Amino acid sequence: MKDLLRFATAGSVDDGKSTLVGRLLYDTKSVLADQIEAVQRASVDKGLSTPDLSLLVDGLRAEREQGITIDVAYRYFSTPTREFVLADTPGHVQYTRNTVTGASTAELAVLLVDARHGVVEQTRRHAAVLALLHVPRLVLAINKIDLIDYDEAALTAIAKDFAGLARSLGFADDAVVTIPVSALVGDNVVERSAHTPWYDGPTLLGHLESVPVTPPEAGAPFRLPVQYVIREHASDYRGYAGQVASGTVRPGDEVVVLPGGHRTTVASVDTADGPLATAGAGRSVTVRLTDDIDIARGDVLAAADAPPRVTTELDATLCWLSDKPLRAGARLLLKHGARTTQVIVGALGDRLDTDAVAYVDAPETLAINDIARVSLRTADPLPVDDYADIRTGGSFLLIDPPTGNTLAAGLVGSPLTLAG
Repeated sequence: MKDLLRFATAGSVDDGKSTLVGRLLYDTKSVLADQIEAVQRASVDKGLSTPDLSLLVDGLRAEREQGITIDVAYRYFSTPTREFVLADTPGHVQYTRNTVTGASTAELAVLLVDARHGVVEQTRRHAAVLALLHVPRLVLAINKIDLIDYDEAALTAIAKDFAGLARSLGFADDAVVTIPVSALVGDNVVERSAHTPWYDGPTLLGHLESVPVTPPEAGAPFRLPVQYVIREHASDYRGYAGQVASGTVRPGDEVVVLPGGHRTTVASVDTADGPLATAGAGRSVTVRLTDDIDIARGDVLAAADAPPRVTTELDATLCWLSDKPLRAGARLLLKHGARTTQVIVGALGDRLDTDAVAYVDAPETLAINDIARVSLRTADPLPVDDYADIRTGGSFLLIDPPTGNTLAAGLVGSPLTLAG
């Protein structure tokens, strides 16, 4: 069974992101024949001698321009080595929230820059968002290298400039890989380019196929939000079904049920295919316990020796997604894992200026695409982790009670610490 890599793309509107995504799909033979024929016909109509691969995703871009600004376009493709889920996020500044949505589950992000312009404001903005979301690995794809005659010195200067930005955002040096590419002609995307003999690193696809895919949650303490309680009265079976959010669980482990605080031991870890000796992050299982405890949907099973804190007071970072502004005192719903509770918004704190990549004074309201620190008070106690420690245990949504619309993506704590 091939493993799966979830990654996101980001970049300014003119950096060639659509062409790069099209090139990846085309060169990995992940496009249907009728789609290729349609692109070839459209390219001829535009007077082009070669297929315009950006047309493979231009329809999605047009949809965004018509107002579909929250949805992220997902592309699925595979190679003999690995399967991929690509979250294609738009590049315009007004769609910062889309980058948040697309990168929230990514294990890697490909950030494009134009070789002619280098690191620009939108590059800094996207890098700050990716650092905020703790995307563990980053590829700086310096695109359009054919337009600067494959100038090694220019590309080295761009890589050095970005390396300083990445360090200031908390990225480790070994977490960032720089790859010079030309999406238009295919240099170093899937096949190695003869025009860059001075570059001895991997192609973009080669890196995507070889980068480790173990999520950071795998080594974190065990967490499992209970989605459903399974009862079978004839056999007196009682199990607690959900997806392992972090860590591992095995029979004999001591766990604590939160927010109640009852301690017990895992009797078995069951699946439809039979019991497991161990289950890791991302695996959907049913856990049976040795004691009969009142457990309901929304409770969390956690490692007894490293439990999350249970609290009604949260200091968090919000990414505001709604056209409706947020003011202190707002009464909303908060969804954390499988539990939903009422929440009151307290004080609004510092706002992240994504252009300057710096925190600025607290605003009176949060507008769409704003990212800021806030304080929250919930009606019910919640078992939470800091997002910087466990992404799944430290993320939540704010919901509008009358409509059920999602208003904000929330991160417990202040996951982005800026250097300097």
